[in-house]
Amino acid sequence: MVRLRGAVAAAALVLVAVSGCKDTTGSAGSQKTEGSPTPPRSGISATPGQPGETAMPGGSVLTAIDSLTVKSWAPKDGYGRDRFGSPWADTDSNGCDTRDDILKRDLKNVKFSDGDCKVVSGLLAPDPYGGENVTFARGRSQVDIDHIVALSNAWQTGAKGWAPSKRIALANDPLNLLAVGATPNRSKGDGDASNWLPPNKAYRCSYVAAQVAVKKKYELWVTPAEKTAMKNVIASCPSQRLPSGGNPTNAPDRFHAN
Repeated sequence: MVRLRGAVAAAALVLVAVSGCKDTTGSAGSQKTEGSPTPPRSGISATPGQPGETAMPGGSVLTAIDSLTVKSWAPKDGYGRDRFGSPWADTDSNGCDTRDDILKRDLKNVKFSDGDCKVVSGLLAPDPYGGENVTFARGRSQVDIDHIVALSNAWQTGAKGWAPSKRIALANDPLNLLAVGATPNRSKGDGDASNWLPPNKAYRCSYVAAQVAVKKKYELWVTPAEKTAMKNVIASCPSQRLPSGGNPTNAPDRFHAN
């Protein structure tokens, strides 16, 4: 009986080999797609915690931090919001201003006043900085659009010497923008990671990863204290994704700033 079972098993193996049957689990066209980028909403590249992140190997954010130039802050002399162009310029030429683009991307239950540009209401669920749900209503909003790397911070870490088109690009790049609750955002000011982090601790890794991505993309430097703070945060999440994408680093020629 044992010999008979062995013979049957051998015959079965031969049949499989002849018929060409095989396990396709790891074959081309059927590979796992874990970690693949999630398509962004509304064609807008997104920020950490949102669609549009790109999966990177463990430690990639730490590697990116180490690639940043380290220098002291430059003087703030000459800074003004207007040095980064008019607020919410439509640099991607989609017919909607940048603020509405980000509201459409980050809010839920979005409603418009006309067409699909001007957002009049929605829900930020949750606010990445505070962790609570925040209702957006145009004209009395408790939702801000934050520059993850503050513009005055950028001015003091390299942007002062840029061409106007690059400053305009940074101010309107979806990679550097995030809808957040007004209360925690207004405590941030122009702080960097060494003196301000989101009260919502669960979002700190994503927040720092976004700052690193923006500084790397635009070749901004970090201070020694800022680099240390960034590394301290990312040390607790070494496989944190590094976001990518956004707009080109130069705005179209029709935009001008001082």
